[in-house]
Amino acid sequence: MTDTLPRTTRPLRVLAAMSGGVDSAVAAARAVEAGHDVTGVHLALSANPQSFRTGARGCCTIEDSRDARRAADVIGIPFYCWDLAERFREDVVEDFIAEYEAGRTPNPCLRCNEKIKFAALLDKALALGFDAVCTGHYATVVLNEDGSRELHRASDMAKDQSYVLGVLDERQLAHALFPLGDTVTTKEEIRAEAEARGLAVAKKPDSHDICFIADGDTQGFLAKRLGKAEGDIVDEEGNRLGSHDGAYGFTIGQRKGLRIGHPAPDGKPRYVLDISPVNNTVTVGPVESLDVTGLTAIKPRWCGSTPAAPGTYTAQLRAHGGETEVFAEVVDGEVRVRFTEPVRGVAPGQAIVLYDGTRVVGSATIASTVRAGATTPA
Repeated sequence: MTDTLPRTTRPLRVLAAMSGGVDSAVAAARAVEAGHDVTGVHLALSANPQSFRTGARGCCTIEDSRDARRAADVIGIPFYCWDLAERFREDVVEDFIAEYEAGRTPNPCLRCNEKIKFAALLDKALALGFDAVCTGHYATVVLNEDGSRELHRASDMAKDQSYVLGVLDERQLAHALFPLGDTVTTKEEIRAEAEARGLAVAKKPDSHDICFIADGDTQGFLAKRLGKAEGDIVDEEGNRLGSHDGAYGFTIGQRKGLRIGHPAPDGKPRYVLDISPVNNTVTVGPVESLDVTGLTAIKPRWCGSTPAAPGTYTAQLRAHGGETEVFAEVVDGEVRVRFTEPVRGVAPGQAIVLYDGTRVVGSATIASTVRAGATTPA
């Protein structure tokens, strides 16, 4: 098996998505160095970029666009800015709001990769005659001898981003380049490479928060869009413990900010166990009640063919989470999962990504969970 970014006799026409950060700039530079014909593009994802994060914290600001253009100039490649604001609003921002309103916990970065970077952007790139889209993600695309492609974890697990790319199908993988994925280096070494290449973004801070929430206040953002919706906070027996201004302000496993005026009888902390948008109720309880032994996930997207038979895999449940062993099978288009050991803090709306070793098998959206000691989904 070989990586899909070799120096080729026929250079590929590559569209490099340049966010304005150091990773995408170095990825574009490496694609040029590998012999490809590269054009840079920055995605304008807001109709009003000034409303998005400032101070080099996101990937959608006016500053980011300028940083991307300067990096393209240094690398020596053509550069364009494409307006995908309306598509981003519909597919990412509105989806984010609707998921929280329904009591689920979405991952907007994963949705952006699926709907924007490897759907809207890739489709436009192919229509214009490009062969591939290049990004600064840390993951690896492997080309097999039979011509099929696989998505694998990055060589450096500390930087691996395959979780948010688990939504890519084989067609999209055939047109994806990740030049940083097989690099066993620290982020500081990537920054040193950028500095050696003369890229001003070498010391630019990474973005960690949601790009379309300007001040990082997710609850405040949702409150402005969804309004105040007072409801009860109850224990597992249904006893009212307090009130809230909107169930959308809570996530499964949350401990802080519950605003319960008195401690539990046993004096132990309480955590959010369930969010019910139907009756606008938030249920809290002891940490042990967060234990989940299984789940059902919907809308699977496979990085290749659908698994033909049940099997044992490892699973990742969060972008920066660890792996856990699971038994998974596909039943009537849904993914049924049993955990070898109970896990905590699993929330509907999150993505579960299955792995076979380092290979990404696919991704699906968690619809329901089975708690330890329970026989029916929560």
